[in-house]
Amino acid sequence: MGRPRVALQLYSVRDECSRDFFKTLEAVAGMGFEGVEFAGYYGKSAGEIRDKLRDLGLKIAGAHESIQRMSGQQLEETLRFNRELGNNTIVVPWLPPEMRADKQGWINSAKLISEIAARAAGLGFRIGYHNHREEFTPIDGEYPWYIFFDNAGSSVFMQLDTGNALSAGIPASILVEVLNRYPHRSQTIHLKDYSQKRGFVILGEGDVPFRSVLAACQDVGGTEWLIVEQETYPYPPLESVKRCLENLKKIL
Repeated sequence: MGRPRVALQLYSVRDECSRDFFKTLEAVAGMGFEGVEFAGYYGKSAGEIRDKLRDLGLKIAGAHESIQRMSGQQLEETLRFNRELGNNTIVVPWLPPEMRADKQGWINSAKLISEIAARAAGLGFRIGYHNHREEFTPIDGEYPWYIFFDNAGSSVFMQLDTGNALSAGIPASILVEVLNRYPHRSQTIHLKDYSQKRGFVILGEGDVPFRSVLAACQDVGGTEWLIVEQETYPYPPLESVKRCLENLKKIL
C-alpha cells in the first residue's frame, strides 16, 4: 500500500459550503487536498457532486452519516445516495446520550453498529465509528472507546479523532496506544490538534504528537486517508484549513 492520501473533512468549512458548495470544493482542491470527507450535501444531488469532484480531481475519503440515517428504513436511502456518489466508506460520527449512558449502552451501540456494518458490507460498503471527547472520559475505569471496539465486529473500522480524544484530558501517549491496540482498523484518521492550555488550535500548534501518531498508522497498517479537520478558527475557515495542510506537509 502506498502512502495515505490527505483529505479535508468538509465540516471544517461548513459555512462556506452553505453559501456556495461547489466554489468551496474548488478552493479546497486548489489548496492541494487530494480528497474530501462529507458531512452533508447542501442540497446537491449525488450525481452533481460526483461530477464536480471528477472535474476537480478530488477523491472521496468517506462520509459522515448520523446513526438515524444508518438505521431502519433510512439505511437503504443512505446507501443508495452514497453508491451514486461513488462512496463506499461511511462513518457514524456521534451517538446520542441515551445510547451511551453507561457501559452496557456502549456495548449495545457497538453491537448495533456491527449489525449495520455487516448488512452494509454485503452491499459493498464499510462502516466506521468516530469519537468525540466522551469516548475517552472513563466509565467504571474504562475508556468507552475500548468498550466499544472490544465489542464491535472486526468489520467496524476505527476513525480516531486525535484532537477530540486529547480534549478529554488523556495523556497524549494514549493516541498511539489506541492505534496499536486495534491494528488494521484505522482505515481513516482525523488529524485535529488540541492544546491543554489553549484548546483546539491549528494542526501542528498543539499537543498532539503527530509524528508518533503517523508512525503508528504506518506500523499497524491499513490507513488510507489522513483527514484534516478544523472546527475553531484563529483565521477565516479556508485560511485555517490551508494552514493546517501546510503544517501537515512539514510533518509528513
